[in-house]
Amino acid sequence: MTEPRRTHHVTPLVTVVRAAPVLIIGVFVYGGGEATNVLGGLGTGGVIALILIGVGLYAFFSWTRLTFFYDDDGDLRINSGVFVRNERRVQLSRLQSVDITQPILARIFGLAELRPEVAGASAEGTKLQYLSLEDAQQLRAELLAKAAGLRPDEGATVDTAPEQVLVQVPSPHLLASLVLQPSTVFLLLLVPTMVAIAGVSGVWELGLTGFFLVIAPITVVGGQFLKYFGFTVAQSSDGLRLRFGLTSHRSQTVPPGRVQAVRIERPLMWKPWGWVRVVVNVAGATGGEEGEDRPSVILPVAPLPVARALLQQILPGVDPFSVELTTAPRSARWRAPLQYKQLGVGATSVVFVTRRGWLVPKWDVVPHARTQSVRLTQGPWQHRLGLASVYVDSTPGPVSVAALHQSASRARALAHEQAERSGLARRLAGPGQPESQPVDAVNDRLAALGLQQPPERSEGNGVEKLGGV
Repeated sequence: MTEPRRTHHVTPLVTVVRAAPVLIIGVFVYGGGEATNVLGGLGTGGVIALILIGVGLYAFFSWTRLTFFYDDDGDLRINSGVFVRNERRVQLSRLQSVDITQPILARIFGLAELRPEVAGASAEGTKLQYLSLEDAQQLRAELLAKAAGLRPDEGATVDTAPEQVLVQVPSPHLLASLVLQPSTVFLLLLVPTMVAIAGVSGVWELGLTGFFLVIAPITVVGGQFLKYFGFTVAQSSDGLRLRFGLTSHRSQTVPPGRVQAVRIERPLMWKPWGWVRVVVNVAGATGGEEGEDRPSVILPVAPLPVARALLQQILPGVDPFSVELTTAPRSARWRAPLQYKQLGVGATSVVFVTRRGWLVPKWDVVPHARTQSVRLTQGPWQHRLGLASVYVDSTPGPVSVAALHQSASRARALAHEQAERSGLARRLAGPGQPESQPVDAVNDRLAALGLQQPPERSEGNGVEKLGGV
């Protein structure tokens, strides 16, 4: 067991400075006058000072009570709590990743927040606020080394694994892609439309409403731009490293073999530039907002060839754009008139691929070995049209794999085939590396089961390739 350590001694000050604006606004808006009446002649400034002193004392005692150390088993222990004592164990054998976050205030003080991610546990109780950036990087390297089975000597410096930069997203491309999203374009077009209607009808309230509507896309675009500014993807021995953010800088890692499903999105407005977005489901996700606790956006915008090259790092040997897709039957146009031509499904010995979407076409890919379950659904309308949908469930995340509105007989065959494929792939795959399974063995077994050949062309169904992205 190692000696207990504390976070950086400036942590209480950062906590007070971070809380000050909220407290000041709260006092002025909700109770400045009443508080000063109760406390006599202190005035609003005195009330704010007393509250800040109280927050500072609590932050100081919280800092003195927060310690971390390695126990006899080599796992990280974190003790915290002023009134209620908490002790948490970060079991390194189940460590998913270790992320470093630098909110703007922490960056001013040269500090960082460390977030160890453990399967099945919340990151909220295991994060360390705040360490110096150098200490955070060193502790991250230690944790990853111990999780990999290495046992560095106590006090020894563990070097961060070297990396190779794969992709850097240019800021002009990022900004243009955010402006050209369907929701943003719709709101921007809605504003002049409402102003024109107001000018013709004389109802100027509509024009005023349209003017305020422009704030929504500006806020959304600005927030996403600040969040993904300077997006960089690098390859290292511990996985894909993502770094991004202007006001709040994040450093996240996608460990090898932890990607459960992949989605490639291409909004219609991006087509002239050939841009796509890549998002994933990662094992051990803890929920929260997209990208907040676990990485989900692997590439916010990039040309298709760049995205395809990055996919080779995520799923080696897998090219979803060469998979033959069976399109939906003609009857699907009555159930999904706008997107039925985009609906498609296909599979290889390694992955299951679906396509759907109208304004934002999506290609979803899930390795057979990462399939959680397979569901066949048929609503009343689908029943009358002879259609059904197949859902291949993955871990929680933005990617939901669905073969929508296929013929009922084809959907039943798809569900049966995918259940067979997933079970076979899990038995043959190497632990933690579904993409490294022996493909020849899978092909032989699938051929024996009659599942390897591409689906035959039936009336109303066609076969095409994804290469037309």
